[in-house]
Amino acid sequence: MDKQGKNSGHIYTVSELNGQLKKLLEEQYPFIWITGEISNFSLPASGHSYFSLKDNNSLINCVMFKNQRRRLKFAPENGMKITGMGRLSLYEPRGSYQIILEHLEPEGAGALQMAFEQLKRKLSKEGLFDESLKKQIPFLPLKISVITSGTGAAVRDVINVSKRRFPGIYLEIVPVKVQGSEAEHEISHAIAMVNSMGSSDLIILCRGGGSIEDLAAFNSERVARALYDSVIPVISAVGHETDFTIADFTADLRAPTPSAAAELAVPDVKALKKNIFALEKNMLRGFGHYFILLKNQVNDLKSRLKSPAGIVDDMQFRLEDIDTRCRISMEKLIILHKEKLEWFDKSLYANNPGKNILMLKKNSNNLISRLKTGMTGIIKRCRAEHDMLNAGLTALSPAAVLERGYSITRQYPEKTVLLDSKMTATGNMIEVILAKGTLLCQVKERNGKEKNI
Repeated sequence: MDKQGKNSGHIYTVSELNGQLKKLLEEQYPFIWITGEISNFSLPASGHSYFSLKDNNSLINCVMFKNQRRRLKFAPENGMKITGMGRLSLYEPRGSYQIILEHLEPEGAGALQMAFEQLKRKLSKEGLFDESLKKQIPFLPLKISVITSGTGAAVRDVINVSKRRFPGIYLEIVPVKVQGSEAEHEISHAIAMVNSMGSSDLIILCRGGGSIEDLAAFNSERVARALYDSVIPVISAVGHETDFTIADFTADLRAPTPSAAAELAVPDVKALKKNIFALEKNMLRGFGHYFILLKNQVNDLKSRLKSPAGIVDDMQFRLEDIDTRCRISMEKLIILHKEKLEWFDKSLYANNPGKNILMLKKNSNNLISRLKTGMTGIIKRCRAEHDMLNAGLTALSPAAVLERGYSITRQYPEKTVLLDSKMTATGNMIEVILAKGTLLCQVKERNGKEKNI
């Protein structure tokens, strides 16, 4: 707006003024760099990011459109200090100015390092690094699949160390790209392919050292989830001893270098032979001592063992004596019981129980008749009393009240019966019990007045 326009007395509409201010801002500040702390971050369904940047004294509104946000290597969040590049603009409908950001970088750590820390926290919360889920590395795998670059130094280190430690080991080299845009896809596909074949006992995922950009594929969520889903145990050996990647945390075992991975995966055949010879020597020595002990025990038992013929003769004499005494005792017992039986037989005939039986039978019939008469009366009285109590209970039952169209209302989920609309609040959930079923409702309005029904 020129000096002449100021003095002309022209009256602007709001739209005209906002339009000229927008043009002035965009021409004066085509691109600027700005730093501050993110607050009020939101990500609606449109995919655009809306937030504010603030320092100790001021605040400015910012927006980053979906296409620019997708190119970020980290996820912006509240409280994060960033440095961004964008252009100033004015949103005409509200007359508020804002910065449309094209690029963001976290303050301090780089974007890749920030993305690494964010993914590490995310996967850790999901349990991908849980030590209790790590699989045991086999002692002597029959087949090892090595997923790495087919031309790098890492594969040569693994082959040399493995052949030196156990010459007969079977190594399967699965060549993949270990850096670049396609590395993440090839590594995860190779892990899934080895698992689908099911012929390997162990997987070694390795590559040489490099910058955090070079190791980006091993810090990806896709590779981490492929390692977590692997049924076959995995040793991760990425970079140098001081390098740590997401793959190292997710794998079942981390090795500081590819050579160390081969040493962890393959036992030393010389050490195995040495241990076997030592075990064989200890076993023979132990068996020798045990045989001597058994021989001494046999000799001791022989010296204490009596002649079997003498033992048999003694037992035969004892058996014959017991047999004789048993037959004499049985004969005496039979004679005694025979005499008692004859005495009981004579007493039974002298006291014929026929008369007693007839009398007792008559008395029994009389008692049964009286018992039936008394029980019938008791049953009738109990039945009448039961019908009366049942009628009273039915009249007082809450179910009968519900059948007449009433309901019971309770606070949900506390189950407190509501007797007054003041006992709940608008927006609370209540449970309405009907004669058949229940309803879960939300209070939209309260009316404290009593209603006559």
